[in-house]
Amino acid sequence: MPKKKIIFFTIICIAFSIFIILLTFFINALVVKSQAFECAEELCSFEADSPFSINKIVYFSTANAETTINQNSSFTINNLLQLTDIAIFINNNSNGNYTNKNTLKKVSLSDIDFFETPSIGTPHLYYKNINDFAKCEFSIDNLIEKNIDFSVSSEDEIDYSKPILYNNTANPITLCYVNSNILSNHTLTDAISHNGSLLKMCNITLNSISCKIKFNVNIVNNLDELYVCPIIINIPLSTEKSTIYDGSLTLFDEVNYKFIKSTN
Repeated sequence: MPKKKIIFFTIICIAFSIFIILLTFFINALVVKSQAFECAEELCSFEADSPFSINKIVYFSTANAETTINQNSSFTINNLLQLTDIAIFINNNSNGNYTNKNTLKKVSLSDIDFFETPSIGTPHLYYKNINDFAKCEFSIDNLIEKNIDFSVSSEDEIDYSKPILYNNTANPITLCYVNSNILSNHTLTDAISHNGSLLKMCNITLNSISCKIKFNVNIVNNLDELYVCPIIINIPLSTEKSTIYDGSLTLFDEVNYKFIKSTN
């Protein structure tokens, strides 16, 4: 076969192979796009069908410590703590029209994990009485490990000392994050305040105590439908206008976390 014909047929074969590859890629792309559209439709259906969402989280961050006054009027800092109270507001999107679908039967937090831990100190999470919110105190009896179950009530008055929620989502989930043993046996000669300014006086950098927590909020409504919302809590230590060094930090975080109906 003449050399020119061999080259010609070789070019034809290469071009045909490229055409087949491009055609296959185009068909696969259409299939993926179609599947993605179907998934998007299903997701929208899930979200439209979900009566619950989380639209606001309120944080109050400060610090505290066990202190002793020495004979020379200096202060010894022991067990320096950084504390953040957390209030998670569940929205049942009811506009006052309560049904079995948008009222609570069971609520829990599961798979709690400190997936970005502070480089100094020991972090823990506690249930917090809402009446003690924004106070430098917490109960060690309310320590949360990996999960916590909330009881649900429709009574006019409830006991906030234990984990409990109104069935119409009237009160938020309240937690207290505590990073303990940040610093001990440290002496200060200046007057101190038992708040976030202690962190600055003890030369504790904000990066060294930063923390992120993730967990699932699980809701069972009165139709026995399960809805799940995974969220991440980034412990706030500073904003554009202030830091915890100022004594305390309050943050109202407007969020848009969706609950997805579980098929399990």
